[in-house]
Amino acid sequence: MANLVNLENVSKSFGVRPLLAGVSLGVGEGDRIGVVGLNGGGKTTLLEVLAQLAEPDEGRVSQTRGLRMAVVTQRTELAEGSTVRNAVIDPLGFDAEHEWAADPRVRSILDGLGITGFGLDSPVGTMSGGERRRVALAAALVQDLDLVVLDEPTNHLDVEGVRWLAEHLLARRTALVVVTHDRWFLDTVCSRTWEVVNGRVEQYEGGYADWIFARAERARLADAVEEKRRNLARKELAWLRRGAPARTSKPRYRIEAAEALISDVPAPRDSVELLAFAKRRLGRTVLELEDVTLTVGDRTLVRDLTWRIGPGDRIGIVGVNGSGKTTLLKALAGEREPDTGKRVQGQTVKLAHLSQELHDLDGSMRVLEAVEEVARRVVLGKQEMSASQLAERFGFSSQKQWTPVGDLSGGERRRLQLCRLLMAEPNVLLLDEPTNDLDIDTLQQLEDLLDSWPGTLVVISHDRYLVERVCDQVVALFGEGGLTDLPGGIDEYLRRRDQQREAVTPVAAKTQTQSNAADQRAARKELARLERRLEVLHKKEANLHAALAEAATDPERLMALDAELRAVLAEAADVEAQWMAAAETAEG
Repeated sequence: MANLVNLENVSKSFGVRPLLAGVSLGVGEGDRIGVVGLNGGGKTTLLEVLAQLAEPDEGRVSQTRGLRMAVVTQRTELAEGSTVRNAVIDPLGFDAEHEWAADPRVRSILDGLGITGFGLDSPVGTMSGGERRRVALAAALVQDLDLVVLDEPTNHLDVEGVRWLAEHLLARRTALVVVTHDRWFLDTVCSRTWEVVNGRVEQYEGGYADWIFARAERARLADAVEEKRRNLARKELAWLRRGAPARTSKPRYRIEAAEALISDVPAPRDSVELLAFAKRRLGRTVLELEDVTLTVGDRTLVRDLTWRIGPGDRIGIVGVNGSGKTTLLKALAGEREPDTGKRVQGQTVKLAHLSQELHDLDGSMRVLEAVEEVARRVVLGKQEMSASQLAERFGFSSQKQWTPVGDLSGGERRRLQLCRLLMAEPNVLLLDEPTNDLDIDTLQQLEDLLDSWPGTLVVISHDRYLVERVCDQVVALFGEGGLTDLPGGIDEYLRRRDQQREAVTPVAAKTQTQSNAADQRAARKELARLERRLEVLHKKEANLHAALAEAATDPERLMALDAELRAVLAEAADVEAQWMAAAETAEG
């Protein structure tokens, strides 16, 4: 399988700090690669060098001729004064409105990313940063591509949008390089993982779970090597005294590695103990909303809602973007007055609310000073930590703790905000998208803290792994004015959303009937394209068979040609399956 992009001995530094040092790697056809690593460790730099948006200081980046690639990074800008139509639809070159409206892929992308609701003539300049990112993502995905390069594409998507993006990328078989901290997305989509660490790129087969196991196994082996080095002289002397070494059986390498890792997994959260502790700290009343109605403009988010949150409750809130999750959390925090009804807070409640807005801090203050301003020591559950130790848990190394707050990135400021909240030792935590801008290592630290935290917890998050690990209950806003309990968690939420979409109204059915003819025209165009591709593949197959015959005495070339032939045959089978589906649509 040919590589689409190659990096050869690439180095890239900012100031005196090397982000990439002698990196050599390649992206092949159909690869789906997840890029992970600490914030500021070089992930975005790797993507920009790979996409030739940034020049390496040393080394070479090469792309296959005619490569069709789209890049959406955190620095991607849409054209000044453009609308959604200008950014997404116009570059496709459709002659008339009904042509793009009848294209199922374009419609799916607009609907899946929640852009249909924006209005195609909406100016992107007036949109929020998250909305602009979704438009840029749509503009990339509507193209016919060989390679998609994405930097944190899930940050501004809800749970449903993350699932849609994963399914879309899996279905289209385009090569993918993606930086993401969404572990469910990594596990679902990616077949390889690159970890950017200390200027190197470590490569692993598989997604998040495989990477975690391989990384832990690599650390275990490194510890074993160090232990062997320390004991080498002693062991050598013992061997000399024994004479000839005895024969030993082969080690059960993989079994022992798995057993060693499993033995280190902490016990499940003791919910009974935590609940008892929470009741002692909080009493019976924590937060209650009684007959509350919340509206935004002419939209009613919840109507006559009564919701009682008790000591030790651990609740995740899900819903589509704009359903009212943040407004509901603000009402719980007492930061938003209900239109009707009342809010009740227990007398012993010490509440902390992590909002999506960043609170201003004195820019000249050092990170450690900002944390110690709240407290010097903190007890979280059974763990007692200094301000410096907690800051380190949130990714601020001892050296980074002396950085002025004014020099921190947006993601670093958010981590500092969360650290300060926990230093206040609250007994009720309200967290609105706490995973935004956190790398996976910091996410794991946060989850570890929350997992054993003996208080009441309400979380809004699109990160399925975080919700499933730290919450015992999931509730949803479905846009019907109520709050729905979901015993089946996020899986049940997604099933119910699917059922909502499948409930076709008479108007939708009429629209579907009107679009059938357009679908048939689009399918006939697709048939012609697929037939041209099949012709190319069949010629490649014939040429490879001839080359195999000529290379009968060259084993290495035979293996390479055979691998290429199998790839061509697999693609041909896939194209034939697509042709059959298009033919069925074209025939009505």
